[in-house]
Amino acid sequence: MHGEVYPLAPVTAPSAQLVHQLTRSSHVPLWLPWPLPRGWVVGAVIHAGDDAAGVRASGVGITGPNPMGGPGDFLLVAEEQGVGLGAGLAGLEGADPGKAVDGEPHARILVQGRTVPMWFVEGPADRAVYVGHWSGSWLWAILSPPSAGVLLLEDVHVVDLRDLGHEADLLPYGTPPPWLVQGYDR
Repeated sequence: MHGEVYPLAPVTAPSAQLVHQLTRSSHVPLWLPWPLPRGWVVGAVIHAGDDAAGVRASGVGITGPNPMGGPGDFLLVAEEQGVGLGAGLAGLEGADPGKAVDGEPHARILVQGRTVPMWFVEGPADRAVYVGHWSGSWLWAILSPPSAGVLLLEDVHVVDLRDLGHEADLLPYGTPPPWLVQGYDR
């Protein structure tokens, strides 16, 4: 009735070993703002998929100083149509953003030198959610608290961790933000 449902891996502390494991089996990008903003660390790497089908949805979260004060989290999710990881992490019902991708875009992200338009998606008050489309996959930007959304006022360049290779070994890794672990377990 709902189509293929891919298993979700539990949220754990990220590591270079996990990144390398996922990059070998991922059908979707593992997006990372590049270069990392000063003082930010990779706080989460999550995915949906299995050994047979491979990774069909991925999320990479970074944690650091919110430009508006206090800590901030910035999660980028790439997923095939209908998987629902991005919508679930954004706190939305259903597997996709619905009619949000309409009208003028509210932000943009630069991927491989191209501009990806991003639309604001109305969701829970504890996060700012934007969605766009890149190469047949959804691209979600989920920021918490919502004031961290100011990060999207400037051009955000992202890279695919699959393209970084051994540079992934040098990334600063931290721990998953509590709101992500709690929201993911619902």
